[in-house]
Amino acid sequence: MNYPVEPMTPAPAPSFVGQGTAVEQSRAVAEVQAAVIVARQFPRDEANALRKVRSSFAQVDLANKSFFRFRRGSGNVNGETIQFAKELARCWGNVHHGLAELRRDDVAGESEMQAWAWDLETNERASTTFIVPHTRWANSSATRLDDPRDVYENNANNGARRLREMIFTVLPSWFREEAKNVASHTLQNGAGDVPLSKRVADCLSAFEGIGVTADQIESKLGRPSGKWTGVDLGQLQVIFQSIQRGEVTRDEEFPPKRVDEAELYGQPEASADEPAADSPEWPAARQPGTGAEA
Repeated sequence: MNYPVEPMTPAPAPSFVGQGTAVEQSRAVAEVQAAVIVARQFPRDEANALRKVRSSFAQVDLANKSFFRFRRGSGNVNGETIQFAKELARCWGNVHHGLAELRRDDVAGESEMQAWAWDLETNERASTTFIVPHTRWANSSATRLDDPRDVYENNANNGARRLREMIFTVLPSWFREEAKNVASHTLQNGAGDVPLSKRVADCLSAFEGIGVTADQIESKLGRPSGKWTGVDLGQLQVIFQSIQRGEVTRDEEFPPKRVDEAELYGQPEASADEPAADSPEWPAARQPGTGAEA
């Protein structure tokens, strides 16, 4: 049996548009038209853009902020940061990009957002619309976010990753690779006039400040500090910045040394010639049947 289907009632449109809204709409349209005209009148100079990117990413401060590293599963994820992408767009020129929150639903606990990038000269545009749950994941569990500031920061962090990819979409791949090479070279060589031995000492001092010992770093790299290279220091710089930004934890990158019972109680591991665990020489706190065992 067929039942009649009632037509859906369209959502009511706003009956009144305020003067401020109308002015903003007109301003946005005029701004876009003006940007396109200016981009056509003053096209980019690719050779000059290349000089800009080489100069920018030769700066140590920017190179330090250009890469990220965090743990996922049994491996590490590496890549370029949003600061890297924005500077790349600035050097290329005539590229507009942005991130907008289109809708927020506090009842459902989610925000609808859009990230976009637009090359005004070539009319190459990339955009993506996505949903960001108001949730923070940690230790395989989700925590609902209710504080407006927490929601804003969560939206910004999720949006930054999409915005980065949109910028990369409209830029030439060779331009991005050139910036990566320059930034990596800067990380490896530092400011250029600082001896390698001093850079190693400064690196060890910085990691000591966050509770990482020289032995842990040497174990990670597989060689003593006296044999470290500029490449090693560049890798350590990325790790240090990622720990500082909270992308990865200290213990994930430098797992604490596991101490066995023999080391914990000052006893060598038992052998056939040594006393058994229930002999008087074994620490009383660990004798079987004392109730002190874990």
